[in-house]
Amino acid sequence: MEILYNVEDKPPTGTSLILAAQHLLAALGAIITVPLVVGGVLGLPVEDIVVLVNAAMLVSGVVTIIQCKGVGPVGIRLPCVMGTSFTFVGVSIAIGFEHGVAGILGSALVASLVMIIGSFFMPLIRKFFPPIVTGTVVTLIGLSLIPVAVDWFAGGQVGSEGYASLPNLAIGMLVLITVVLLSMFGKGILSAAAVVIGMVVGFIVCVTLGLVDFTPVQEAPLFALPSPFHFGLSFPISGIIGMSIAYLVTIVESTGDFLALSNVTKTKLTGKKLSSGILCDGLGSALASIFSTTPFSSFSQNVGIIGMTGVASRYVVAITGAMLILAGLFPVIGALVVAIPLPVLGGAGLVMFAMIITAGINILSETKHSKRNGIIIAVSIGAGMAVTVRPELLSQLPDFIKVILASGITTGSLIALLLNAILPDGDVVDFDEEDELTEALITAESSVAEELATTKEVPSTS
Repeated sequence: MEILYNVEDKPPTGTSLILAAQHLLAALGAIITVPLVVGGVLGLPVEDIVVLVNAAMLVSGVVTIIQCKGVGPVGIRLPCVMGTSFTFVGVSIAIGFEHGVAGILGSALVASLVMIIGSFFMPLIRKFFPPIVTGTVVTLIGLSLIPVAVDWFAGGQVGSEGYASLPNLAIGMLVLITVVLLSMFGKGILSAAAVVIGMVVGFIVCVTLGLVDFTPVQEAPLFALPSPFHFGLSFPISGIIGMSIAYLVTIVESTGDFLALSNVTKTKLTGKKLSSGILCDGLGSALASIFSTTPFSSFSQNVGIIGMTGVASRYVVAITGAMLILAGLFPVIGALVVAIPLPVLGGAGLVMFAMIITAGINILSETKHSKRNGIIIAVSIGAGMAVTVRPELLSQLPDFIKVILASGITTGSLIALLLNAILPDGDVVDFDEEDELTEALITAESSVAEELATTKEVPSTS
C-alpha cells in the first residue's frame, strides 16, 4: 500500500477528523472490554465498573496523544493507539479475588517499574530483532488477530445465539466488500476513509433491520469526571510478582507492534525510538493505576488500518486520542460506539488484520531464503498459533508459565528470538544458492575452454 499521508503530514481538519474516527471505531470496543471483563468476573457493582471503563477511555486518550506527539524522551512519535491490555486480564482477576481492585492497581503501579526501567535497555534489545525475527513477529500479530475478526464477523463467540447466522454473515460481507472496493477504486478521502465508510454503511443497514441495541446509550451517563485512587491502593508481594511477569510479556508484544508500525509507516525504528515507546507504555500504565483502571499497551488492530489506508500521519492518531478523552468524559459517546453490531466490526477487521499479515510477509520476503530461516519461521509461527487456537494446551503448566505463554504473539516471539540466537548461520546452503553456484562453475569452465581454444597454436599448412 502506498503512503497517502506520511508520519509528519497534517491532513486538512475535516479529513483528519474522519480518519481519526476510523481508529476510534477500531479501538474503543477493545479498550473497554478489559475493564468490563475484570469488573464483571470480580462481581463489582455497576458504578465501580463505570469508573474502570471511563478511566480506561480517558487515560487511553492521554497516553495515545503522548505516544504520537512525544513529550521529551517519552513517546515513539508514530501513529500509535494505546489502550488497556488483555495480557493483564488473567493476573488482574487472580489478584482481585484475593486482594480486591486496590491490590490490582497497587501491584500494577509498582510493577510498571519493570517496563519503565526496561525501556532504557531497548537499544540493546533492538539488536535481537533482525528482519527474520521482526517479520515472524509481525506476521504472528496479524494471524493472532484473525480469529478475533472471524468471531466478530459471525456475531459473537462459538456457541452463542445467532453465531454465524445468515444475517450476521451478510452484514459482515457487505462491510468487507465496501471496504475493499473503496480501498481499491476510491480516490482521496474515499480510499483513505474506507474503513469508517464501510462501517457506517453496515451500521445504517443494521439500524434499518432493527439489529442495533441502543440500551447502553440510554443507560450511559452523559458526563463523568475521572476518579483518581477511587479504589485505593494496596501492594501484595504475590500481585507485584505476577504483574511484573505480565509487564515483561507486554514489552515483547509492544516491541512487535512497534516493529509492525515502523514497517507500515515506512520509517526506521531505532533503539532510541523503541525505548521512548516502551517508556510511554510503562508510564501510561502507572497513570492508569492512579486513575483507577488496568495497565496499557499499544493496539495491533490500528496498525492494520494504517497498512490498508496508507494514512500514517501521527497527527491524525493524536486526534483519535482527543476523541478518546471526550469518550471518557462523556460516556454516552463510548456507549454509541459499543452499540455497533459485531459483524460490522468483523467485516472491517478481517481486512485490517490481514494487512498486518501482509506487512509481515513483506519483511520476510527480504530475508535470505535458507533452511535455517525456514525453520525459524515455521516453528515460531506454528507454536504461536498453537497457543492462539488451542489455549488449553497450557492448562497443565504452572501459573507463572501460563502468564508468559498465554499470548501466541509472545510465545512465537520468544521462540523466534531463541532459534535465531542458537541456530548456526552461514553454513547452510539453500537450493537457490546451489543453482547459482553450479551455473557460475559452468560459466567459468566455458570461459577457460574458450580462452584455451583461442590461444592454442594452429599448425602451418605451407
